[in-house]
Amino acid sequence: MGFEGMNKLKPLLHLLLPLCVHWIAEEMTVSVLVDVTTGALCPGKTTCSEAIYINGVQQTVVGIFKMIVLPILGQLADEYGRKPLLILTVSTTIIPFGLLTVNKSREVVYAYYVLRTISYIISQGSIFCISVAYAADVVDVSSRAAVFSWITGLFSASHVLGNVLARFLPVGYIFQVSIGLLIFVPVYMQLFLEETVAPKTEVSQSSTLKSNTLKIVQERYNSMRYAANLVTSSPTLKCISLVSFFYELGMSGISGVLLYYLKSAFGFNKNQFSEILMMVGVGSIVSQIVVLPLINPLFGEKVILCMALLSSIAYAMLYGLAWAPWVPYLSASFGVIYILVKPSTYAVISKAALSADQGKAQGFVAGIQSVASLLSPIVMSPLTSWFLSRDAPFNCKGFSILCASLSMVVSLCYASTLKVEAPRERTFDENAENIEAPLLT
Repeated sequence: MGFEGMNKLKPLLHLLLPLCVHWIAEEMTVSVLVDVTTGALCPGKTTCSEAIYINGVQQTVVGIFKMIVLPILGQLADEYGRKPLLILTVSTTIIPFGLLTVNKSREVVYAYYVLRTISYIISQGSIFCISVAYAADVVDVSSRAAVFSWITGLFSASHVLGNVLARFLPVGYIFQVSIGLLIFVPVYMQLFLEETVAPKTEVSQSSTLKSNTLKIVQERYNSMRYAANLVTSSPTLKCISLVSFFYELGMSGISGVLLYYLKSAFGFNKNQFSEILMMVGVGSIVSQIVVLPLINPLFGEKVILCMALLSSIAYAMLYGLAWAPWVPYLSASFGVIYILVKPSTYAVISKAALSADQGKAQGFVAGIQSVASLLSPIVMSPLTSWFLSRDAPFNCKGFSILCASLSMVVSLCYASTLKVEAPRERTFDENAENIEAPLLT
């Protein structure tokens, strides 16, 4: 995008800076958590079925509630403003990580899982959805694909910095540094982030609690029904929802068990995890910040999406068939390309939805993705644990990952039929919700 692209990012400075800090703080704990949870739940062992199952249960519970919470958060962001919803979602990680700074015993790890599950329900996916809706408020349609790519590129850059910190900081300091950064983020947003949506007027104080509650429930139901109709009535949104569902079904299943698989199959530890994640992150920065903005005007979102999905299939199959410790590094290199699935998806959704419906459309599709993240661990956790055990029917420790790659194949098939179309204008009746247009242009 060059200098012109940087100018387009200026209105987003006070959004992107705290988000980058938040992503750094979360990522620096990822490679350490595997060792912390395994050490607490299965002391002295490299394979921990209990940790794999708990992660699977966590992912399932999160998926169940995210189906409802994500679309609602998207609606609330359209109606009451992006800023309060962003502050809420980025604040949820502070308490669970704070526990691990105090103690890493078995009981504390269980408490961490409970609180982190609640945190994931509120923040996982919703931070991106609301941020993309915020960006759509201040960036014109023709530039959104490039800007979304920059946002996801900064996400990758944050992951690289987080993994650098994890690689070189002593384990005892990682959670302490992370907590400090996590506290900084909502404080910064409260002070500097500018609202882009005119909030709805408050409910009359003279109304009874019962009538107010019924009104809120009715509003949520009507808004949810409208969001569902918005997606199902648009061929573009309907198709991208199916693409997202099957992609997330495979990828969330892989990400939930991957580090435990690598630890069991090849004895990887914090350092190897950080190296793989850093390698992917560095390449992803280039592909999202430099490559995608250059090739998007030439090929369009559909071609880029199909290319990225094809890369995700190769990524999964190489991991599943890994026969030596260097193969996961080769497989991870495909992350440089498959990472483009996310910005391409955001761009397609944004182009197919009106400005006042950005939060609803992004949130509803994210809710569909959460259904996939609910279903995947039901199969992936027991299948991975089985093939990592001595009772496996045949020697293929990555068999579950190979199965997950089939879901990405289905996603690619749907993506090949995608037609990116602009949204139709809403009629008077459809505007009955009286949702305000963005304040900033």
